[in-house]
Amino acid sequence: MSYPGYPPTGYPPFPGYPPAGQESSFPPSGQYAYPSGFPPMGGGAYPPAPSGAYLGAGGYPAPGGYPAPGGCPGAPQPGGAPAYPGGQGFGAPSGGSGFSGYPQPPAQTYGGSGPAQAPIPGGFPGGQMPSQYPGGQMPSQYPGRQTPYPSQISTESFPSYPVFSPVSLDYSSEGTQGTIRPAANFDAMRDAEILRKAMKGFGTDEQAIVDVVANRSNDQRQKIKAAFKTMYGKDLIKDLKSELSGNMEELILALFMPPTYYDAWSLWNAMQGAGTQERVLIEILCTRTNQEIREIVRCYQSEFGRDLEKDIRSDTSGHFERLLVSMCQGNRDENQSVNHQMAQEDAQRLYQAGEGRLGTDESCFNMILATRSFPQLKATIEAYSRMANRDLLSSISREFSGYIESGLKTIVQCALNRPAFFAERLYYSMKGAGTDDSTLVRIVVSRSEIDLVQIKQLFTHMYQKTLGTVIASDTSGDYRRLLLAIVGQ
Repeated sequence: MSYPGYPPTGYPPFPGYPPAGQESSFPPSGQYAYPSGFPPMGGGAYPPAPSGAYLGAGGYPAPGGYPAPGGCPGAPQPGGAPAYPGGQGFGAPSGGSGFSGYPQPPAQTYGGSGPAQAPIPGGFPGGQMPSQYPGGQMPSQYPGRQTPYPSQISTESFPSYPVFSPVSLDYSSEGTQGTIRPAANFDAMRDAEILRKAMKGFGTDEQAIVDVVANRSNDQRQKIKAAFKTMYGKDLIKDLKSELSGNMEELILALFMPPTYYDAWSLWNAMQGAGTQERVLIEILCTRTNQEIREIVRCYQSEFGRDLEKDIRSDTSGHFERLLVSMCQGNRDENQSVNHQMAQEDAQRLYQAGEGRLGTDESCFNMILATRSFPQLKATIEAYSRMANRDLLSSISREFSGYIESGLKTIVQCALNRPAFFAERLYYSMKGAGTDDSTLVRIVVSRSEIDLVQIKQLFTHMYQKTLGTVIASDTSGDYRRLLLAIVGQ
């Protein structure tokens, strides 16, 4: 199938598209063309801010509208044209064969087929958790969602829980790439001394702190934390908290949390208080690998004395609850081979469960999207587009609403292009009058050693602005300086 009007007039051509000699196969625009004025030229924002912004002034789409217009395919456009995303990053299928028309990042595989790294000892004998949390009680230094890091809380070191190291992911040779790499000639005691001098006396040398923290891997930061206590008999986290405040404090503390602990803490924090931050639950549980999820579940139990699945059941309901419970099992198939016959059958099942019937069989969507490997899902999505003449994201928008729609779309997006999903999340965290700093910090920190390079590249492709430029315009001071140092220019 051809898609008239693509690319729109004035849009920077993508190399090799349309194929040389086949320009005539693309009929005149008028049926499937992008909306006039898209994409924005000269840095103009697209899409317009949705009504009912989510998370305050951060501009993130309201529940039921995720992703926002222009982010993922929505309801059919006039004339029956599928609403292929503009700013989302998953382009219209070329020739009706799925999403092959969209420039994908380097080939990648999903799942911990590589061996897990050895636990990070973090300065505790034998790599054991610190004894200050007897019986696995919830550490008091990690406050509730309403007051992220109040000054009156206890400030003992974050536990060096054995974590799943992102470097053990089995990616292709081109693979994913983080902006932060382990520093060469690393000396934990020297770095501890630099941090001590930066915080000693009147005032704080924030630049010295930024230079150390932004250029060390998480593993190295755990060693610095242990060396600091050994050398000075003081807690580095407590000292940092006494010198910093606001978003800079939140960012520094996130960088010093072991990755698994940070995910577990973020989930716990999202379910504290009267409300629930469903977007956080979706972002973490629907994008992590089996091994990451299993480590998160164990850490959640050990550090907070709670069962993650029970907390999810008590804070969510309906089909959304069932999807998250499926996710926290960490049992997705991670076989990298693709069964094309199964992909055809699953595509047919999804069609019959949604577009091909009156009403929706939600359990069928849950079963397929929660159990199939990401490569297998990608093949299913492509088969669905050929069979239904509509992409699966658009069908999910027509059949679901609210957080279950958001969760299912997140899984589909990750199967197609996981860095693009995070690029979109970063964009909406800074779109509009305010900034959703918690989302900005969480994604930048959690992806900094995994795939932030790809996220940056896709961000530029999707929004015609660099991630660094948008961060610089939405943040200030030492907070901005540290974010930009992590992201890299």
